[in-house]
Amino acid sequence: MLAPGWTPLAGAQTDQSSSAKQNMKEAGRDAKAGAKNAGRGVKNGSKSAYHSSKSGTKKAARKTKNTTKGAVNGAKQGAKQPQS
Repeated sequence: MLAPGWTPLAGAQTDQSSSAKQNMKEAGRDAKAGAKNAGRGVKNGSKSAYHSSKSGTKKAARKTKNTTKGAVNGAKQGAKQPQS
């Protein structure tokens, strides 16, 4: 005989609700971890883009400086030796 008030579904509902609760907690933890990983990826990508930009800008500045010096020197030589 079964004890009064005990039904087999009552235990099953408790297990399902705690299982659902646990699943929601795990989903929340996974979402949090995913957001952290995405944030780290953005951070590293931004750093890389910044450093590449900085390096490219310095390189362009050096080339412009050298080209300008060459143009100035060429103009000086052209002024000293006029074409006939």
